[in-house]
Amino acid sequence: MNSADPPHHGVPGDTPEPTALRRGWTTGACAAAAAKAAAAALLSGTFPDPVTITLPGGQTPAFALARHGLEDGAAFAAIVKDAGDDPDVTHGALVWVRVTRRAPGAGLGFAAGEGVGMVTLPGLPVPPGEPAINPHPRAMIAAAIGDVAPDLDFGVEIGVEDGRALALKTLNPRLGIVGGLSILGTTGIVIPFSCAAWIHSIHRGIDVARATGHDHVAASTGSVSEQAVQRLHGLADAQLIEMGDFVGGTLKYLKAHPVAKVTLAGGPAKMTKLGQGMLDVHSKRGRAEMGPLAAIAAGAGGSAAVCTAIETANTVAEAFQHAQAAGLPLGDLVAERAWGVAAPVLGLAHPVSLEVVLFDRAGTLVGRTPMRPVDRS
Repeated sequence: MNSADPPHHGVPGDTPEPTALRRGWTTGACAAAAAKAAAAALLSGTFPDPVTITLPGGQTPAFALARHGLEDGAAFAAIVKDAGDDPDVTHGALVWVRVTRRAPGAGLGFAAGEGVGMVTLPGLPVPPGEPAINPHPRAMIAAAIGDVAPDLDFGVEIGVEDGRALALKTLNPRLGIVGGLSILGTTGIVIPFSCAAWIHSIHRGIDVARATGHDHVAASTGSVSEQAVQRLHGLADAQLIEMGDFVGGTLKYLKAHPVAKVTLAGGPAKMTKLGQGMLDVHSKRGRAEMGPLAAIAAGAGGSAAVCTAIETANTVAEAFQHAQAAGLPLGDLVAERAWGVAAPVLGLAHPVSLEVVLFDRAGTLVGRTPMRPVDRS
C-alpha cells in the first residue's frame, strides 16, 4: 500500500506518519459501497460486511455496514461517512442506499431519498430534474454493482440521514439543489484541508450564474463583504460567489468560463494582500506588508507622522483608521492596486469588466474602483 493512500479497512485509519492528517471517504464512495452490499444481498440474500470497492485510482477500501436489511423486493445498506481529519459537514453522516430490481435492459436508475437534493437550476454536472448525484459517484456505483451483478438493471435510491438540515450549512440552496445534500467525489478520497469542496462550490456557483443568464458575478472573501456587495449592486443570490481566500483560483475559472462583469469584494486586509500580489489571501500565505501601505499613503500626500503610524500599525484595520483620520483615500488606492493584480489573471480571451470594492467589518464601503474593461490591447 502506498503510504499516501488511506488504509484499506472500514474507516480511514492512521497513516504511518504519527502527525499526518487522516484521509477519509467521500459520500460517493460510501454510496458505492452501500450499493454494492445491497445489490449483493438482493441477489444472494447475504450482505458482504465489510464490503470492498475499487476506487477510480485503484485503491480498494473496505467499509463496515452500519445498518442493512432485506425488504419486499429490495435491499438496503448504510455506511457512516468518515471524512478523516477534514472538517467536512457530512462527517459522521449515515449514507444509505436502497436497491431494487428493474426490467431487463433498463439499466441503472437513480433516485433521491430523504436527505439527498434535487437539481433545479442549469449549470451543474447533472441537469435539472435529476437527483444531485454527480457523474463520478454514479460511475463508481455502477462499477461497484458490476462487481456482484451480471447486469446493471437496478434502481438505486440514495439518502443521507439528516441531510436536509446539513444541506443548509452548504451552498446547495444557492446552487438550486433543494431538499438535501449532493453525492460527490471524483476520486472517492477526502484529503484533509485540501479545500477541494470549497473550490468545487466556486466553480459550480459560476456555472450556475452563467447558465441562468447572469452577466455579473460578485466574488467575496467573507460573509460581511458578500452581504455588502449584494446590497451595493442589488444582486440575486445566484450572482454571489463565496471565494474565500481563493482569489486566483476564482479568477482563473472565470477566465475559462467568462461573464461580462466581475466584482471582487473583500475587507481591507485581504484586498491589501491581493494588491501586494497574493492571489491566495489566506493568513498562512503571509501578512500584508505595512511598509508598502505607508508608501501608498505618502504618495497620496500623507504626512510623515501619518505614514509612520501606518507603517508601525499592528493591523491593516488600524492602518486604515490612521489614513481615514488624515483624510487619505487609502481604500481607493488599495482597490486600484488589487485591480491591477487581478486584471491580468482574467486574461485577454474574452471582453470583461472588473471592479474591486472594499468593506470594513461593519459592511461600510471604504474603497472602490470603477467597473471598467480589462485592457485587451
